[in-house]
Amino acid sequence: MGRASQALKTVLETYEISQNRLAVTMQISRANVGRWFHGLDPSAENIAEITKVLNQLNPEAAQVFVQQYLGNLISVDPPESDS
Repeated sequence: MGRASQALKTVLETYEISQNRLAVTMQISRANVGRWFHGLDPSAENIAEITKVLNQLNPEAAQVFVQQYLGNLISVDPPESDS
């Protein structure tokens, strides 16, 4: 299972968002969401759309999805100054 699929599965289960609700809100077939849920990673374009839709349904779920998918790519600590 790819990283995006695992993140999506975790978020949908944790926040009790059904595959059908995600599919309907994205205006795609439930079968597509089912494939992602069961291990096929969505395309980058679909990941962006999933994030937008999750943000509509539950902003916290969207944040967790992005965090689990991307991990800690950037530091949230401010850079140290040379002063």
